[in-house]
Amino acid sequence: MKVNSEGISSSRVYLPARQNHACLLDFFIANFPHIDQAEWEARFAEGLVMTADGVPVQANNTYVPNTHLLYFRRLAREPEIPFEESILFQDEHILVADKPHFLPVTPSGLYLHQTLLNRLKKKTGIQELSPIHRIDRDTAGLVIFSVNLKERAQYQNLFRDRVVKKVYEAIAPYSEELINKLPMTYQSRIEESEHFLQMQEVEGEANADTLIELLETSKPWAKYRLTPGSGKKHQLRCHLYSLGIPIQNDQIYPILTPYQEYDLDFSKPLQLLAKEIYFKDPVTGQERCFTSQRVLG
Repeated sequence: MKVNSEGISSSRVYLPARQNHACLLDFFIANFPHIDQAEWEARFAEGLVMTADGVPVQANNTYVPNTHLLYFRRLAREPEIPFEESILFQDEHILVADKPHFLPVTPSGLYLHQTLLNRLKKKTGIQELSPIHRIDRDTAGLVIFSVNLKERAQYQNLFRDRVVKKVYEAIAPYSEELINKLPMTYQSRIEESEHFLQMQEVEGEANADTLIELLETSKPWAKYRLTPGSGKKHQLRCHLYSLGIPIQNDQIYPILTPYQEYDLDFSKPLQLLAKEIYFKDPVTGQERCFTSQRVLG
C-alpha cells in the first residue's frame, strides 16, 4: 500500500497470467467494468496508476503477468466539510479522535479526502492508522484508531466481544410519559428495512438493547444519556424513534429525506454525540476512559 501527499491510501491489484491484454488500460477496463474507460484514462494521465515501487505507468504500457500494480481513486468533485476534528489522545498504540458532525470516518462514495481517517493520516504522518470501530457520518464524537498494524486485531476484538462501554448523548423531544419511566432499558428486534438506509423494528426475540437516562430538560426538548448494550446499525436512532422521540434533526427517522450530495446544509446537525468510551487496553492492560469535548445544541 502506498499513501500520497493527501493521506489517501492506494489499492493493489494483481495481474494474473491467465489473462492476456494488449496493454494495461485494457486490463483495467476488463476487470473493473463499473468504472468508465475515460476515468481510467484520466487516472493514468494523472499518474494515479503505478508499479508496486511507486513508479507511474502509462495506459499503453505492455501487460506484464504475475506482477502487482497500485492505483488511487480520483474524484472530480468532493463535498467540503468545514469542521475540524481534534486529537484527544495519542501514544504508540492508539489515537483517540473527536469527530465533528458531517465528516465520514473512512473513504466511501463521494468522500475521499474529506474523511477523518485521511485527515488524521495527513496530520500525524502515521500511514498504518486504522479505525477499530465506526460511527455514522452524521454523528459527532469519539473514534479510536489503531496505530500499529500488528496490534489492530486485538483492539478490534474488544468491539467484537462487546467489552467496550460506549455512552452517547442525544437531544430529542421531551415526553412526560416516557420521562416517568426513566431510567429504562429498551429492547427490541432491529432488522434492515426495504430501504438500505433505514432499519426497522420487527416481531421476534430482541437483538438490541439501550439504557436510556434523562440528563436535563429544556422543553420541548430533553437531553438523554444512551448506553447501548448491543451494536446494531442505527440502534439509538431507531430506538428513540420507536419510543416517539426521534433525535433532533434526524434525516433518516422518521422520514428519509433526499440525500444531499454537494450543497450540504450544515445548519441542522444530528443531535447525537458519542460522548464517552471505556475499555481495558488489550496491549498495555490499562483501564482506558475518554470523553468527547463536544457539546450538543
